[in-house]
Amino acid sequence: MEILTQLIFSGIALGMIYAVIAFGYQLTFATSGTLNFGQGDALMLGALVGLTLVDRLGLNYWLMIPLVCVFGFLQGAFVERIAVRPAIKTKSEFGWIMSTIALGIIFKNVAENVWGRDDLTFPSPLPEAPLKVLGANVLPMEILVVGGAIALMLAVELFNRKTIYGKAVVATSNDRDAAGLMGINAGIVITFSYGLSSLTAAFAGVLIAPLTLTGATMGAVLGLKAFAVAIIGGLSSGMGVVVGGVILGVAETTTGFYLSTGYKDVPGLVLLLLVLAVKPAGLFGKTAIKKV
Repeated sequence: MEILTQLIFSGIALGMIYAVIAFGYQLTFATSGTLNFGQGDALMLGALVGLTLVDRLGLNYWLMIPLVCVFGFLQGAFVERIAVRPAIKTKSEFGWIMSTIALGIIFKNVAENVWGRDDLTFPSPLPEAPLKVLGANVLPMEILVVGGAIALMLAVELFNRKTIYGKAVVATSNDRDAAGLMGINAGIVITFSYGLSSLTAAFAGVLIAPLTLTGATMGAVLGLKAFAVAIIGGLSSGMGVVVGGVILGVAETTTGFYLSTGYKDVPGLVLLLLVLAVKPAGLFGKTAIKKV
């Protein structure tokens, strides 16, 4: 029972990382109907930049986080300007897909040349001795991951509900044309949503890095699994990505322990196929009704 509890705690921590990245997918899809398929590479860059600030420049971990978030925001805004905006202007249905994938590959190659191809160790800001929670050993960093992920998503939701800029994002999400008639610059809002999306990914990167190895390839699998979480939970539901992330994270840790690590990806993919077959909008998503 203690082992199962420990696996569940580890799965929740992993699932919350998936949820934060998936939350970034939601932000861009809501305002522009597009997705940044280089989201995993934004996480990777955030982790590597954070490692450089902490390990090579000697910056405190907690002071490093705001700088990485600023870097992530600028990186996301760059992706929107270079890869997404031209596709939206030309109304290219698939242009933004290939453009964001291409930029992601470029970022990965740049990271390999700057930081090398070997995986690096990210120093933990918290003690590495596990804590006893309900009889299970839980790392302090895992608790930080869960708390940090929830805090970030709540902060974004609070920003959207309470600030004038957040309300502009919500208005654009609801109806881009109507928002434009109200004087809201939809282009700036979309750029902002991409910046915020990559900010969340970069933040997730510095959260997960002390629990794993940091390298140029770390974001690829995380980005794809987070996309699966976004589809499972629903691209229109914040609660959906949290539930979907926890389900996928716990499924992976328990399957990897009780069956084999070679099968840990299977439950999430099976769930994805079932959701797409039964409820294509996601477990908590709303089916869009198009007027013709």
